[in-house]
Amino acid sequence: MAQTQDAVATAAVERTAIGLLADREHSRVELFRKLRLRQHATSLIEHVLDDLEGRGLLSDARFAVHYVARCLDKGLGPLRIRAELVARGVAEPLISTALTDAAPDWEQRLALVAQRKFGATPVEGACDHARRGRFLTQRGFPLGLVHRYFDRVRRTNQGKLC
Repeated sequence: MAQTQDAVATAAVERTAIGLLADREHSRVELFRKLRLRQHATSLIEHVLDDLEGRGLLSDARFAVHYVARCLDKGLGPLRIRAELVARGVAEPLISTALTDAAPDWEQRLALVAQRKFGATPVEGACDHARRGRFLTQRGFPLGLVHRYFDRVRRTNQGKLC
């Protein structure tokens, strides 16, 4: 009788986990948290997640690749992407691999994000410069990269009449 209840509980956890994975990729930590919120037993969740990983249905590496691609589409920088993956329980080596494999030109990405947000209007004063810099750093671009971007924009706009 106890085995039957365990089998039923295991099947319920697996069904829920597979349903969540059908919607989108999840990290192991994310999936664990969601299953715990549904009041499933920790040991049962761990067993099901181990089984799903063994069957290739759950993969932190695959999740990291998909997540990086989604973040790049949103215009996020490497610092923000890394922080969000860490918060989702992805191991550092998997994060580094996913970012490296995506191989974006971060300077070009930053310029594209700035162009989308601010258009071609030149920076007007210190307050505007600070506002734009805050926006870009909050998106996850390193401060050094933001400074190089402003230097490049300043050199490009020198000699032009506004």
